[in-house]
Amino acid sequence: MSGIMLNIAGGNFAPNVPTVIGQAFGGGFYAGQIGVSSVATHYLIVGPIASAQSTLMWKNSDTATAGADSVIDGPQNTADIVADGNSTVYPAAHFCNDLVTGGFSDWYMPANNELEICYFNLKPTTTTNNTSAGINANAVPARASNYTSGNPAQTTAAAFITSTGAEAYFAGVYWSSTENSAAKAWYNYFPDGSQYGNDKGFSFRVRAIRRVAV
Repeated sequence: MSGIMLNIAGGNFAPNVPTVIGQAFGGGFYAGQIGVSSVATHYLIVGPIASAQSTLMWKNSDTATAGADSVIDGPQNTADIVADGNSTVYPAAHFCNDLVTGGFSDWYMPANNELEICYFNLKPTTTTNNTSAGINANAVPARASNYTSGNPAQTTAAAFITSTGAEAYFAGVYWSSTENSAAKAWYNYFPDGSQYGNDKGFSFRVRAIRRVAV
């Protein structure tokens, strides 16, 4: 019965699903949908900042990692990373994988396209976007064009606005679980949506998310 809500008045079962970006849901906060060809497959849930965010290395050396190359499958990336080494070798992925918060234990390190959706819907600042970034085949609807300077705009979810919101993303770098090269992994720069690869040995913020099937 998890994820189901009984409609007593009508005698029917109706799905309990998130509808407003930033609303509390599923142990965290609703960040948008992912999918294939603009058809949604999952809701993305961002973990609470107090328990689901940390500043950690992707890996303790700039060397190749088996798997972890998906731009959309964060759970599989995280599983591959965790299987490849312990928390000393892969601090960020283990932090997300080992997290238990909000009554759930299926948190993981977001893949690059998942992290981009978090930026698009929960952008914390009014900074002008990087117009060389933004294409995302897994967004719903899919985006075939890059950002404009003003789209996406700062989120309207009050809890996620920089300086005033308790759950706001840091206006800086966040790791994804997607490997960029043998020595680097993809990150998203939350002031403007830039996506680059950087050395795995750097310590940047990471914030765990989880999925709920549509």
